Amino acid sequence: MKLGADLAAFEVRIGHKFTQPELLIEAVTHASMSSATRSDNQRLEFLGDRVLGLVMAEALLAADVDAPEGTLAPRFNALVRKETCADVARDIGLGDVLRLGRSEMMSGGRRKLALLGDAVEAVIAAVYLDAGFDVARALIIRLWGTRIGRVEEDARDAKTALQEWAQARGLAPPTYIETARTGPDHAPEFTIEAKLDTGEVARATARSKREAQQAAAKALLTQLEQDT
Repeated sequence: MKLGADLAAFEVRIGHKFTQPELLIEAVTHASMSSATRSDNQRLEFLGDRVLGLVMAEALLAADVDAPEGTLAPRFNALVRKETCADVARDIGLGDVLRLGRSEMMSGGRRKLALLGDAVEAVIAAVYLDAGFDVARALIIRLWGTRIGRVEEDARDAKTALQEWAQARGLAPPTYIETARTGPDHAPEFTIEAKLDTGEVARATARSKREAQQAAAKALLTQLEQDT
């Protein structure tokens, strides 16, 4: 089986040439394009999630031999969460090569956080099945790059951290309000306002409500730290 030009270029971007190209085709095929003769990437995503988890757990243990589980867990979560996987997918242009059904394509599937995150895990599984664990590990370490080194900065979930900040001061949990939605229906951008009942507020815009909420919470935390 010969890959099309788009997938051949994708192989170059990720640094792995498949001996079983059908695995890559399956990895980039969304459920909206599946059929009796065409497998989607859901099973590969299931496997890739586990391969990614093992590689990251191994990397974190090696990087900090004295860190307790309570320190390692948030670092691990920061490296494997869907937002991080989607960022990696965007770095390698994975959205451009996804096989999507018409409805998914029209609704902006190539930009969706969850879809991109699942697809990058499917690609990891495809590499694992094609060439083994060592090659898959090397791919993950290469694609995640500096994210691993700066994981301590990214380990705290901003919404959780902001809620803990408020609770520690006897305040009500922060609220998140959608203040604007712009862009076409297939690629919307959301502006979210994070607010405390004491009046402090921060806004952020992102391609999903979840990302915008996290970014707004992070911006408000930064603002609160500067004010203290």
